[in-house]
Amino acid sequence: MEKIRIDVNWVEKNFCASFGENIPGAVVFTAKSIMELKKEAKETLRFHIDGMIADGDEVPQWLVDGDYEFVYNYRDAVALLHACEPYATIAALSRATGINQRLLSHYANGLRHPRAEQRQRIVEGMHKIGNELLAVQ
Repeated sequence: MEKIRIDVNWVEKNFCASFGENIPGAVVFTAKSIMELKKEAKETLRFHIDGMIADGDEVPQWLVDGDYEFVYNYRDAVALLHACEPYATIAALSRATGINQRLLSHYANGLRHPRAEQRQRIVEGMHKIGNELLAVQ
């Protein structure tokens, strides 16, 4: 199964995404929520594949067959934090990461940008929250 990377950014008040290099052509799509973006990714890719086939372009068989999965690459901390909104609050993320709520809020609003180590703490905090939820019986 092929993995299709979806590069996700936060632009103003929307998610903006594009497919990785294993998808021919330039494809960009937007959505207001991460759930909408995930739905839009499927629909946009299907539309793109249908268009390539109609144009007589060469399309890899795995792509035609739907033998792929999406991998989301949040390119900035703003997109990463907004993607987390349906599942965890800034307060919960602060407790999980040890990062001050106000600083997390600044990251989420694009006022400040975390260093790589700080971004990794945010990702690990999200994983910690997810693992705690998975442990519920």
